[in-house]
Amino acid sequence: MPEMDDITLLREYAETGSEAAFAALVERHVNLVYSTALRSVGNPHAAEEITQAVFIILARKAQGLSQRTVLSGWLYQTTRLTAANFLRTEIRRQHREQEAYMQSLLNETEDNAWMQIAPLLDTAMARLGEKDHNALVLRFFESRNFKDVSAALGTSEDGAKMRVNRALEKLRKFFTKRGVTLSAVAIAGAVSANSIQAAPVGLAKTITAVALAKGTAAGGSTLTLIKGALKIMAWTKVKTAVVAGVGVLLAAVTTTTLVIQHRHHIVPRSSWTFAGYANPESAFQSSIWAISKGDTQTWLASLTPAMQMEVRQKAAGNDAKIIGDDDKRDFARITGYRILDRQVLSKDEVVFEVYAEGLNQTTKASIQRIGSEWKFGGKAKR
Repeated sequence: MPEMDDITLLREYAETGSEAAFAALVERHVNLVYSTALRSVGNPHAAEEITQAVFIILARKAQGLSQRTVLSGWLYQTTRLTAANFLRTEIRRQHREQEAYMQSLLNETEDNAWMQIAPLLDTAMARLGEKDHNALVLRFFESRNFKDVSAALGTSEDGAKMRVNRALEKLRKFFTKRGVTLSAVAIAGAVSANSIQAAPVGLAKTITAVALAKGTAAGGSTLTLIKGALKIMAWTKVKTAVVAGVGVLLAAVTTTTLVIQHRHHIVPRSSWTFAGYANPESAFQSSIWAISKGDTQTWLASLTPAMQMEVRQKAAGNDAKIIGDDDKRDFARITGYRILDRQVLSKDEVVFEVYAEGLNQTTKASIQRIGSEWKFGGKAKR
């Protein structure tokens, strides 16, 4: 008996309430949703909550989705919106420590190309049009052949190949502008091999049970997440252009308070925390907090891709040496820091002149915009 396609399963669930049909959809797409959420928030537990929220949203909206919906593309976009809503809440609660973006993905066994593009991938995907990102999700995230891609997009196989190649070229140009130079073939291979992580065992069954109840059995934080994501989806009509605006909104919300706190005022060690990457000040604090805690993975995630490569090369594959003994000794003496000057070199780079209390030293630090986030780029060269 041939396997039913996504829309047939979705219609069966919407019209008859078939739990088997919905469970089949969850099993089919849970890895895609979980992996996209994990890349966005870097926290496996939060990624599970977002995954659950996305499938609850699907259960609620099943009757309203059209026959032409590419479900995997819809789920990918809904996951990004839900994750953006989650991150907005987390950034506003800056005193809560978080695991760094991409923490679970950055390890020594990963392909070098993947390590370079992983922190930028979802931002790059957000810049693509709907047909382009659907084509890439189908082809490389779900490993579909061009026959399947063409059927989902309503075009010929040649048309699907052209669509995929054009979308890959757009990704390549996006990465190149941010200092990551790779061929389209290398990008395609890295995404195919690494973009999907297996969701935790049992997550699909848990999600199915909660989603079929339309979220009535979900926890309070999950329901809040769903409510916020639905508001974003209604406002944007699931258009990627406005998703970028969410990042701008986050920066606008947090920039003023952080700048007022940091400029010319000592920031004592006791107040250091993971502050996210919404603006240069928060990115700088997140980076020094990670070093002070000896948290190698969080520190790597706070760096620009070029700086990550430099640090890993110096460590020669030894994670224990990524944060060196000299760095640990110096940071143990620092009691606080003060940003003496903030120089805007361009829309994508800011240089801080920073005084380290306890070391009695002043240095200049480069903070660079990578996609919608700011990352530490090392000592300023100018």
